[in-house]
Amino acid sequence: MSQHSVTLDKIVLDDWLAVHSWACLPEACRYQSWGPNTEVQTQDFVDSAVNAWSDTPQHRFPFVARVARDVVGMGELHVRSHKQRQGEISYIVHPRVWGQGIGAEIGRQLLAYGFDELGLHRIYATCDPRNLGSSRVLSKIGMAYEGCLRHTALLHDGWRDSVIFSSLEVGSRG
Repeated sequence: MSQHSVTLDKIVLDDWLAVHSWACLPEACRYQSWGPNTEVQTQDFVDSAVNAWSDTPQHRFPFVARVARDVVGMGELHVRSHKQRQGEISYIVHPRVWGQGIGAEIGRQLLAYGFDELGLHRIYATCDPRNLGSSRVLSKIGMAYEGCLRHTALLHDGWRDSVIFSSLEVGSRG
């Protein structure tokens, strides 16, 4: 469990500066196809995340993660198929709070939201194989390692593979 109480709140426009506090850091986006962000790029991202809450049907469920009132990260559940009840989770944690269990708590809450609130059957997550911290988080929250997908994203330093983990709704896990 996290050493801190983490809450997930719907992202709002005023969160952009907190999001930018990590989105501008090279170490935070090292394994991502985006970043480091300019202020305008972060504002555009937050704007699209806020607007995703009013899409019909809704596919993206972006949250900020707070410890007390401090925004320390983000988590997003993306419904990849309503019909097939499939979703994907992703998260990012500010480097200043790495190693404190916050990523795991974001992941647990996203899984609960996907299964309990949205009725999903399967939820998966991917990460760069070099991102050992993220792989540990996904294992820690009970997601099963499924394998490695080759050349899934073009990063600044070349093509990136992705390791994939998944969880199934209770009653059908095998």
